[in-house]
Amino acid sequence: MQVQSFRNLATILVVGIFLAACSSTGKKTQTPDSLPADEQPSVTAPPQSDGEISRSVDMDGNPINPQTGMALGRIIYFGYDKAVLPPESLALLEQHASYLRSNPDRRILIEGNTDERGTREYNLALGERRADAVRTFLISAGVRRSQIDTVSYGEERPADPGHDDAAWAKNRRAVLVYLQ
Repeated sequence: MQVQSFRNLATILVVGIFLAACSSTGKKTQTPDSLPADEQPSVTAPPQSDGEISRSVDMDGNPINPQTGMALGRIIYFGYDKAVLPPESLALLEQHASYLRSNPDRRILIEGNTDERGTREYNLALGERRADAVRTFLISAGVRRSQIDTVSYGEERPADPGHDDAAWAKNRRAVLVYLQ
C-alpha cells in the first residue's frame, strides 16, 4: 500500500516537473490584449481601514467597496502564457485581503482559467499557477491559508467561447468565489 502511494506521488512529481519545464516555444510572443473599457477589472484605491470592507456585503455575501457602493471585482486577468499578477490587480486583491482578514470565518475559492491554446495538461498547470499567484498574494497580505482553496479549470470554462484575441483575453483569468 505504501509502495503504491509512493509510486503515485513520484508520478505526480515527475509530471509536475515536466509541465513546469515545458516552454512555449513555437508560440509567438504577444503583448497583453486590452479589454473593452466595460470589461476591465475594477481596481480602486485600498480602503481606509479593515473595518470599512468588513461591514459591507451584497445579497450573495460578496464584499462591497464602500467607496463605490458596488461589489468588489472578482476577476483578475492575465497576459498570454503568464501567471504573474498584473500590477493593476494588486489594489483590488488588497481589498479582498482586507475583507478576509476582517472576516476569518469566510472562505474563498480561486478558480484558475486559461484560453484554449495549448494542450489540456499545460492549460491545467497554467490555470493552477494563476490561482496560486492570487493565493500567494492573499496569504502574504495576512489572509489565513485555511480560508483559501484553489482549483484549475484550464480551458474548460471559457468566459467567452470565441476563437480570437478578444475572447482569449477574457478567458485568461482567475476568479475569486466567496463560499457561503
